[in-house]
Amino acid sequence: MARHLYKCPLRWSDMDAFGHVNNVVFLRYLEEARIDFMFRLAPGDGSPSFAGGSVVARHEIDYVRPLVHRHAPVTVESWVTKIGAASLTIAYEVKDPEQVYVRASTIVVPYDLAEERPRRITAEEKLFLQEYLDQEPAAA
Repeated sequence: MARHLYKCPLRWSDMDAFGHVNNVVFLRYLEEARIDFMFRLAPGDGSPSFAGGSVVARHEIDYVRPLVHRHAPVTVESWVTKIGAASLTIAYEVKDPEQVYVRASTIVVPYDLAEERPRRITAEEKLFLQEYLDQEPAAA
């Protein structure tokens, strides 16, 4: 089972008044990693996989430890924990090699922009997602 790794830069504007990365900013980090995973890693040259759009149906996020601004990027590790007929669940850890800052998950629904409605996951998308499927949580 593979994990997608995304190196996310920290920006000065990400900090709150306490000098920590603001809780809302972590959702942006997850979004950047998710987009990198679903669109840039979509299978095949010119593949339409995931290109039609998707919507977030749910986020869950646990803040484990404060992250303070620094010049080094933080790693967002992501993997798939569930593949349904018309949705998938992506799990994440925002971390350094020695420390986890956030554990989270997102339910994503593929969306047909032209029809303005959810759509089913294609066979090609399912095959791609299965490479990242791991129903076990990451080690603490």
